[in-house]
Amino acid sequence: MDILPFNECHFCDFLLLVEDEEKLIEIIKQAAKQKAMCFYTLANPSMSKSAKEACDLLGVLSVDILGPIIQGIASHLGVSPSGLTRGAAGRVKTLNDAYFKRIEAIEFTIKQDDGTLPENLGKADIILVGVSRTGKTPLSTYIAQKGYKVANVPFVMGVEPPKTLFDVEPRKVFGLKIQLVVLQAIRRTRAKTLGVDTVGENRYSGFDLVRKELDFAAKIYAKNPGWAVIDVTNKAIEETAAVILRLYHDGSDSSTSVPCISKRF
Repeated sequence: MDILPFNECHFCDFLLLVEDEEKLIEIIKQAAKQKAMCFYTLANPSMSKSAKEACDLLGVLSVDILGPIIQGIASHLGVSPSGLTRGAAGRVKTLNDAYFKRIEAIEFTIKQDDGTLPENLGKADIILVGVSRTGKTPLSTYIAQKGYKVANVPFVMGVEPPKTLFDVEPRKVFGLKIQLVVLQAIRRTRAKTLGVDTVGENRYSGFDLVRKELDFAAKIYAKNPGWAVIDVTNKAIEETAAVILRLYHDGSDSSTSVPCISKRF
């Protein structure tokens, strides 16, 4: 790697996770042979001291980058540094399997928002369905942060839902419903926020249109009695998510008998 801002061509090697003193000394010996400088960021004070001593002994010009920072923080907080590196035994691992599972779930959920990539619905842990402005996207994101892969599919009047939706296990699908007047108010607010004119607003939030869309969704729910249908009217996202996750885990328990009837929550 070139070192900037120098014009001449220079190279440097980055050696990560040097936690063994013997390996550290070998690296410094190699630096001495190549007449190279040594910059180190060692969290363990003992390793840092060994690096300094070896560099001085072998005539290697060295810079302890992290040492002064650690000492400054320790002095300011009035505590002693642990000397433990990120992956060392005795230190809590922040980047564990659960962390990567959450990241994977969030990435999946973002890609599956608003009915995108219906061919991937079978890979989802949870699928949310409902008409526009029932809170599918924020609810999906919230649940994804708990490590679940969530897809959401909008119900648009006159447009048939993707066939793959009806191929997944019914227990994974959750229908969202909402009271007509509440949905109408939400849509009106949304239209005004977007600067939609009166004609456009009526097309989006008119009473008859909203009623027809809710009826359209209700008919789909009725044809799929294995889906749980949740009323999200005036409910916080956290409250609805808790209901969904409880039902999801109850449904995945093979010892629990789940009747094949349309459920309302």
